[in-house]
Amino acid sequence: MYGLGVLKGLGITLKHFFRTFSDEVKWSAKGGRYYNDDALAVRQSLKTEGAITVMYPEEKLEAPERFRFVPFLVMDDPATGQKAGKDWCTSCGICAKVCPPQCIWIERGKLPNGRPKPEPLNFYIDIDICMNCGYCAEFCPFDAIKMDHDFEIASYDRSAAHIHDKERLSKPISYWRSIAPGRAADEEQARIEEEEKKKKKKRK
Repeated sequence: MYGLGVLKGLGITLKHFFRTFSDEVKWSAKGGRYYNDDALAVRQSLKTEGAITVMYPEEKLEAPERFRFVPFLVMDDPATGQKAGKDWCTSCGICAKVCPPQCIWIERGKLPNGRPKPEPLNFYIDIDICMNCGYCAEFCPFDAIKMDHDFEIASYDRSAAHIHDKERLSKPISYWRSIAPGRAADEEQARIEEEEKKKKKKRK
């Protein structure tokens, strides 16, 4: 009423403005308020004072475990001296079928006798079409697809850089454990319990 709301809003803005400078003085002896990991942690907590601006790309917020971006293929950790481990993907094609924008293309491998091989020969994802919905990871019966946290993938070359092939998509299970330790532990526990159930059924 009569502009009081505007004045209150300006008052809050000015309060943050001056607290930003006082906070800068407080952090000056410890390397400054910006480009400082310790100061960034405080700015992103409830103890922050003043502006909470993140100076990207020098400063980056840690992505939560359930953050999802372009999918990647899970493989075993490579043995010593090897570049890649065994693929978890069996090229069943379920991910391609459930993908809403149809951005996944799989070429199944073949055995010497011509029969299908349960692993992909080629696996492509067009990241410009991918909507990051996570359906492929959710419906995969072998936990062979996970959602990555890497969102800095902009490029001027769409034909090569934006169509990810199997080599670029494949990452070891240790990578998944590093970006989502809680979820990876829960999934590992679920796999162990499922294996125990199967063993009990066989004994009966």
